[in-house]
Amino acid sequence: MNNVRVGCCGFPVNREKYFKKFELVEIQSTFYQPMDIEKAGQLREEANSIKPDFEFSVKAFQVITHPMSSPTYKKLKKPFGKAENFGYFKSTKEVYDAYELTRQIAHVLNAKIILFQTPPSFGESKENIENLAAFFHSIKKEFVFVWEPRGFWLSETLKHIAEETKLVIGVDPFKGKAFGELNYFRLHGLPGYNLRYKYSYGDFSKLANFCDKKENYVLFNNLNMLEDSLS
Repeated sequence: MNNVRVGCCGFPVNREKYFKKFELVEIQSTFYQPMDIEKAGQLREEANSIKPDFEFSVKAFQVITHPMSSPTYKKLKKPFGKAENFGYFKSTKEVYDAYELTRQIAHVLNAKIILFQTPPSFGESKENIENLAAFFHSIKKEFVFVWEPRGFWLSETLKHIAEETKLVIGVDPFKGKAFGELNYFRLHGLPGYNLRYKYSYGDFSKLANFCDKKENYVLFNNLNMLEDSLS
């Protein structure tokens, strides 16, 4: 299908080999600690030397989405303001500074998409909906913004949020329904989040049916991501 782009969440092989085999990668390291702008520029140049139309998507810095109680902060290398102001799209200096760093990296990489992934603790509530809406209404829509919720949300609520904020709701298509201008699928294994899972021929047939006439981004995030994404 011409409207399907396939890649991995991170580099499962060295970058030169990856750029030759694929057209797309989701940068994961930016979630834990944003890379230097110079390093982002070098990465873009490296891709250009092999495949000029190679596409990066960028996972947003965790300070925007995750509270300091998240175990993911073990990988945070540098202090970043007041920890109590982290996460959940709060209207704080730390959250907006974290977005600015993400934004700069996405521009240097010439990325089309920024992914915001929230933890299971960020579930459906009036406060969370208000924070999320306020955040996305306050930043310039220079990119396609994809939000992948991990907590419990009603499908009707997600559809309304997608329409109201122009967000793309990113999902594992085997577990949830996508909404928005394109499909952004992140495959985490079955059932649940089973990173050791290997996708079968039957799974790939179902995956093909999930892809529709929109643009479809299919990103594998399991230990077998290289083999599965090449299947």
